[in-house]
Amino acid sequence: MSKPLDLITIGRSSVDLYGDQIGGRLEDMGSFAKYIGGSPTNIACGTARLGMKSAVITGVGDEHMGRYIREQLMREGVDVTGVKTDPERLTALVLLGIRDEEQFPLIFYRENCADMGLTVEDIDPDFIRSARAVVATGTHLSHPQVEAATLKALEIARDAGMQTALDIDYRPNLWGVAGHGDGESRFVESAAVTAKLQSSLHLFDLIVGTEEEFHIAGGSTDTIAALRAVRAVSDAVLICKRGAAGAAAFEGVIPDSLDDGQTGPGFPIEVFNVLGAGDGFMSGLLKGWLDGEDWPTALKYANACGAFAVSRHGCTPAYPSWEELQFFFNRGITRPDLRNDAELEQVHWATNRHGDWSSVKTFAFDHRAQLEEMAGYTPEKGAAFKELCLDAALQVQNGQGGFGILCDNRIGRSALHRATGTGLWIGRPTELPGSRPVDFEPELGEDLGGLREWARENVVKLLVFCHPDDDDKTRKMQVARVKRLFTAARRNGLEFLLEIIPSKVGPVHGETSATLIGMFYDAGIYPDWWKLEPFRTETAWSNAVAAIERNDPRTRGIVVLGLDAPEAELAASFALAAKQPLVKGFAVGRTIFGDAARAWMQGEMTDAEAVDMMATRYARLCEIWDTAREAAT
Repeated sequence: MSKPLDLITIGRSSVDLYGDQIGGRLEDMGSFAKYIGGSPTNIACGTARLGMKSAVITGVGDEHMGRYIREQLMREGVDVTGVKTDPERLTALVLLGIRDEEQFPLIFYRENCADMGLTVEDIDPDFIRSARAVVATGTHLSHPQVEAATLKALEIARDAGMQTALDIDYRPNLWGVAGHGDGESRFVESAAVTAKLQSSLHLFDLIVGTEEEFHIAGGSTDTIAALRAVRAVSDAVLICKRGAAGAAAFEGVIPDSLDDGQTGPGFPIEVFNVLGAGDGFMSGLLKGWLDGEDWPTALKYANACGAFAVSRHGCTPAYPSWEELQFFFNRGITRPDLRNDAELEQVHWATNRHGDWSSVKTFAFDHRAQLEEMAGYTPEKGAAFKELCLDAALQVQNGQGGFGILCDNRIGRSALHRATGTGLWIGRPTELPGSRPVDFEPELGEDLGGLREWARENVVKLLVFCHPDDDDKTRKMQVARVKRLFTAARRNGLEFLLEIIPSKVGPVHGETSATLIGMFYDAGIYPDWWKLEPFRTETAWSNAVAAIERNDPRTRGIVVLGLDAPEAELAASFALAAKQPLVKGFAVGRTIFGDAARAWMQGEMTDAEAVDMMATRYARLCEIWDTAREAAT
């Protein structure tokens, strides 16, 4: 009988602050990237990326970092039913750095943290039984209160005939046998820790650890002796991780050599960051185990996921999607530093994007020059009017998904910032209005470093006036600038929308836009979104869609622009565009706000009247789009 969940992990969660500078001391780090972390949290995300229905039982604080963990888990597709919000304790933090292939300094900030506040009362038997397996990690056996909660979950699982697994996950300083400055340490002998672990090992069907972790579990620094000591108290399948030598599975009697265990293929890649590699390995292993694969296959998944983790920055962000893993298996390794494999990184990026944007009905009010030219305009009025545009968009959205805005940061800064967190899809322009060759807004800076200041949910939007008949110099200059911005967007974790308008440059036909699309892909530019003119023929649409899908089958999709067309003309263009599944919606501006802006700027319309007019027109266009889409499917 199928269950709602495949697995539930239980234990640590934290916000990981990863030093951006590679090769320096943690003391010298000048900036940090923020990720979710903690072994059970990483494993829940890693298995979710592999297509499993995962959940985590942990604790977070009732503050910004706790909300971040909860929201990021949801974005990763992890069930958060078991995530307790603790009103008294703060969310755990970890500071980490990458010094070299051997040194990865880290500091745990876990003094009475939220995940250590779990109690037996937080373990819901019905929730536990909703899964096929429970996965525990060793840290939560280190303290009586969280140990009791973990053991309760395991006992419920055992009584229900579920599978159970342990990642030993030994961190000596979290067991109190090493100091705060020894977060990097992976092994310190302790008879007390060994005794505590051995008292629980009989509860597991699967036990996973490095050689050093089996040393602590087995009470011996001889790996074979340690494995035999664990076997003496547990019938679990034992998976011993051996670093570059791979991993070995032992189902029964422990042989005299680790080489006699079952193994899976390894992957010779460059070691960049070992932090989180074990959680990636565990994610792949659990996928194979719970899918009923044999151990060589499960270890193949595990070794590959571990390889991805050691080659990238961060823990959870490094883990592959199932599609990415299959791509990797099918294509093979083309360069050992996977993070610099452009083809693989494109698959990684495209298959791990968050959010359901299968529909994007967008109110575009990112216009700058058009507003500045209106009678009565002042910068203050422009900013206030864009706030009204946002009010209209939010009124139509009304908490629903599938709605968006385009808003600039020059005139519309206050509206842009207020839109963050509302659930709207938010596109933000970067081009200097009317520029050809395309140039960028000064706020981006000469090196485009201004993107670092953008909210992560902002989509980088660039409008390029281009045409296949452009002279060679113009074409090369524009492509180079688009490539620079695309690269900078990726580097900053921002999605990229490319808008092309050839009709303002020269005559167009059914192949014009398709030719331009191919030109940008040939340059190594892979937009998450395309914004295209409303074509007049099905052939033009088919050509454009084919050009995109031929080069990037994983693109988010297309939005069709309005070009200040009247409603009847937009309705006709929507009917044609909606026949293409790759077209996800529209981005229309002046048709919605033009009349209201002109009247409002001259004091001929109140705020409420302007919002009402724009909301009515926006809602009407949404209705027209929905009708067109329904008719096309």
